[in-house]
Amino acid sequence: MPSSSNDKAPWQQAGSAAADARRGEDPVWTGLLPAVPPADPAPEPGRDGAPARESGAEPAEGSAAAGGSGRAPGGSRAVGAVDVGEDDEPDAEARRRAALRRDALADEPRFPRLQQVFLALLLPLALLAAAVRTVATPLFLWAEYHRPGFPADRYGFSTDERMVYGSYGLDYVLNWAPPEFLGGLVGAGGGRLFLGSEVAHMTDVKIVLQSALAAVAVLAVLGLVSSLYLRAKAPGAASGALFFGSWLTVVLLVLLAVAAVLGWQQFFALFHSLFFAEGSWTFRVSDTLIRLYPTQFWMDAAITVGALTLLGALAVMAATWPTAFRRHRALDRVRRRQELKRRLAGR
Repeated sequence: MPSSSNDKAPWQQAGSAAADARRGEDPVWTGLLPAVPPADPAPEPGRDGAPARESGAEPAEGSAAAGGSGRAPGGSRAVGAVDVGEDDEPDAEARRRAALRRDALADEPRFPRLQQVFLALLLPLALLAAAVRTVATPLFLWAEYHRPGFPADRYGFSTDERMVYGSYGLDYVLNWAPPEFLGGLVGAGGGRLFLGSEVAHMTDVKIVLQSALAAVAVLAVLGLVSSLYLRAKAPGAASGALFFGSWLTVVLLVLLAVAAVLGWQQFFALFHSLFFAEGSWTFRVSDTLIRLYPTQFWMDAAITVGALTLLGALAVMAATWPTAFRRHRALDRVRRRQELKRRLAGR
């Protein structure tokens, strides 16, 4: 049973409306966008304003059609006559139709389904990366250390000392400084603030975080180019992919939240085991990293990242919700593009 037009993407629905407006022409589907072959050109008027002779009428004496060579009855060449081969006109029309079909094919998006899948999968990564980068700021650090109920350091760090030393650790994972940036810090007692194992772990965190953010940034640029390309070539395709990606983000967040609630320690250990070598990320409670970033800090950071990612997904979902107005606007863009192509083709 054939599917109705409502089941098709906006750029696939525009051809049916255009075909109804042109009863005498059957659209030639070349993929996503319909390319309609041009109608036969109207006869040009004669010099005196009268319409030119229709095909099938008896040619006048001395005309190029009468002799086939543009010569007068006496054998002399008629003034202004041009030798025209019998197959030149059909060949020109065939070439014109072929050129229009090539233009239509060139106007279609390349691999639209693949680009839609790419955008849908990219959205959760982009939203998550943006949320992580938002949390990795001194503002969140200050809010966390000063919020009521945050556990105090049992080994003597004050809130101000935590803010200073914690900012050093945060800056190190975001800048390009060498390990001495942390390894050279000295505490109030004159000893080194961070152990060599702590500096090594923070170096691993720097590599993983910066590599992930850089990779997502490159993918985001490619996604933006792909969105603009689909918006121009296939209106409605990019918004549909982003709408699906927003729902995918919500589903993934729900699954991660359930896993974290059921067993935070197991979830935290599994996350670290994916990116860091075994034993390189476990420390004593008296070590500086644990005193600056206790378990409560990471729980609050995970909740904040999840909340920001959810807000971003809901914003994208609201912006791309397939309302009737947006569907009609996409169809209208497709019709305008097709009308412009017909005018440029001399229709």
